[in-house]
Amino acid sequence: MSVNMKVKKLTMTREGKYLKSYVLDYESDDGHKKSYEFVSHRKLNGPEDIGNHVSGVSMCVIKDGRLLLLKEFRMAVNRFIYGMCAGMWDEGEELAECMKRELYEETGLKLKRVLHVLPPSFAAVSMSDIKNQIAIVEAEGEIADHATYNENISAAFYDKDEVRHLIDTAEFSSRAQVLAYFYTEGCLDKYF
Repeated sequence: MSVNMKVKKLTMTREGKYLKSYVLDYESDDGHKKSYEFVSHRKLNGPEDIGNHVSGVSMCVIKDGRLLLLKEFRMAVNRFIYGMCAGMWDEGEELAECMKRELYEETGLKLKRVLHVLPPSFAAVSMSDIKNQIAIVEAEGEIADHATYNENISAAFYDKDEVRHLIDTAEFSSRAQVLAYFYTEGCLDKYF
């Protein structure tokens, strides 16, 4: 099957503080005119800008063989879910600086060392061009509440049995659920 999409126009429909909404008008290979809606963290000047910017980092955080999970209220789903420590890069910030800042802001922990960083990947390809990196890191210190007034986050370290129970009984972001599953299966043991 041949897919030759001809992009006609990219239009920003809403410019929010963190998300910008766009409509991409295109023509399918059979000549039908179509539109596709998506969001981005950045202002896009044209179709060539789509998907070319890394926005942030998500961290698999371990300490003493236990996995850090955040229980956080997420407005888009109107409930608490389990997720990873994550955040957007500040302007001019390096990856290591972002990891240190986000880890401290969300948990009060300090970054002890970076164990592995995966290449950038897309967070939600069906609705955005947002690209993140995933890092496996080791933390030190004690958990403290540093959440801002508009965040409702509780952080805790869990052992494998506790994470297995959470997988069966709690709701997760998809990337955190995959991380949690691989943790319970021993896939991260080489980092302990």
